[in-house]
Amino acid sequence: MDLYSVVQYLLFVVIVTVLVKPLGGYMERVFARRPTLLDRICLPMERMIYRVTAVDPDAEMTAKEYAICFVFFGLAGTVVLYAILRMQRFLPWFYPQYQITPLTPDLSLNTAISFSTTTTWQAYAGENTMTYFSQMAGLCAQNFLAGAAGLAVGIAFIRGMARQLSGALGNFWVDLTRSLLWVLVPGALLGASLLLWQGVPMNFHPYTVAHTIEGGKQVIPQGPVAALEIIKNLGTNGGGFFNANGAHPYENPTPLTNFLEMAAIVLLPAALTNTFGRMVRQPRQGWILYWVMVFFLCSGLLFVHRFEKRNFAQRDFKEAVSAPGDTNVRLDSAGNMEGKEVRFGVGGSTLTAVVTSNTATGSNNAMHDSFTSLGGMVLLVNMLLGELVFGGLGTGLYSMVMATAIAVFLAGLMVGRTPEYLGKKIGAAENKMIMLYALAAPLLILPLTAVAVSTRLGLAGLTTNGGPHGFTEILFAYTTCFANNGQSFSGLSASTVFYNLSTALAMMVGRFGLAIPALALAGLFARQRNSPATSGTLPTDSLPFGVFLGTCVVTMVALSYLPALALGPVLERLLFGR
Repeated sequence: MDLYSVVQYLLFVVIVTVLVKPLGGYMERVFARRPTLLDRICLPMERMIYRVTAVDPDAEMTAKEYAICFVFFGLAGTVVLYAILRMQRFLPWFYPQYQITPLTPDLSLNTAISFSTTTTWQAYAGENTMTYFSQMAGLCAQNFLAGAAGLAVGIAFIRGMARQLSGALGNFWVDLTRSLLWVLVPGALLGASLLLWQGVPMNFHPYTVAHTIEGGKQVIPQGPVAALEIIKNLGTNGGGFFNANGAHPYENPTPLTNFLEMAAIVLLPAALTNTFGRMVRQPRQGWILYWVMVFFLCSGLLFVHRFEKRNFAQRDFKEAVSAPGDTNVRLDSAGNMEGKEVRFGVGGSTLTAVVTSNTATGSNNAMHDSFTSLGGMVLLVNMLLGELVFGGLGTGLYSMVMATAIAVFLAGLMVGRTPEYLGKKIGAAENKMIMLYALAAPLLILPLTAVAVSTRLGLAGLTTNGGPHGFTEILFAYTTCFANNGQSFSGLSASTVFYNLSTALAMMVGRFGLAIPALALAGLFARQRNSPATSGTLPTDSLPFGVFLGTCVVTMVALSYLPALALGPVLERLLFGR
């Protein structure tokens, strides 16, 4: 591994780790409604919002009421965004000579669901399809609102873990408002300023038409890129202003912007582990979750870098032309650069690919379809883990806690004790919610993949690749949609009625079908009284438990998806050696 990449990876982990505690403490103060530095600005705005919307900030909700508000808010956002997309030709900043890709009803529905669930799966080219109005009033607005809603659910889940003898998890509308005013808006303003400093454009100019020396014409898209770019990362949304996403020099002009954008994705989900430890009054619980996440992140960086740094074409060439002991052959050591931006190389592309596949952020600065078979498999496995390595804003934290609950349950079976977590019993009702959560992914991803690979409508999307790589493209599509991630293996032509509707189903279940059991479990925990720890209590804040938790996560993924992985990337590696 080259020194530049090692320094980049280490610096990233160190910076995130240093900021986990202060950011976690800040968010704990925000949602506990304790004083913060931004209160002078945000409190008047908060009070005005409550007066206009007739929200009682002191009224709290049960888990059922909280879930209903969350689902209603997401569906309302879908309807509004769908209307904007269907009517964009009648709205401001529509340039028919440039917006040449039509938004069909099914594509509009898919896109509306995609952005209202933070998936931001894009079956269209942004600069050729979306107007400035659609990008700002539609997509960018949903990036803020959907990201804030996810953070609100994460905070409600933590409250349920922390409270005793209570039937309430807080107020969804209050948590949503505070997520926006105290967290996302200030973070977006700071991040957008840094991106502007680095050259990311922020304007409403018409597209620039340049005439080349050869007499040709080149259309250079403009637009409010910085505003969309920072919130797509900060809110763990993803989705690019341009079709090339983070590989476009307007979205991601320098290695520094690439590093800053990846940090923006991870900082808030990572800090929520500290917020969790503070709110349950057991800081070590938060830290053990964080270090398990870091372990999986570093493992992903190590494996993807190794697989992408090996250039198999160069290896085969060297074996063919080099005599033993011949030192005259000098081959480029850049590695597999197919589909990668030369500005970032293997190191920058690996960091982005691993960070975004571990979180619910579908941004990318390289074509993942061009990664080696095993490099692409690591990205796929990251999402199959359940987006619990930092994950989405709010959703990643409860994904990790759900995995922890499964590990606690298995440990309890081994020693013959009723499993406990944070002093709360995991009984029959709690286990039902945990199992619903754990089984939702394989019960949706695998059947949808099976239908797609066995029907004419599904196979019609494989216009570039067939065989095991084509299978991986389809499996990747449904996995990323269920994980509300939005990345893609670009060889799949997904803008068809079949894929627009089936991937939309995966997005909805991945968003609401996981949040509802998580909130229900939090409600069950909130009703219990904490049991005092005894000599037989399993310590869930220790290194051995962290190792056990990581082992359980890997085992569950292997049991659920190993046959599918064997038919896709593993078979491709065995057949083609790349």
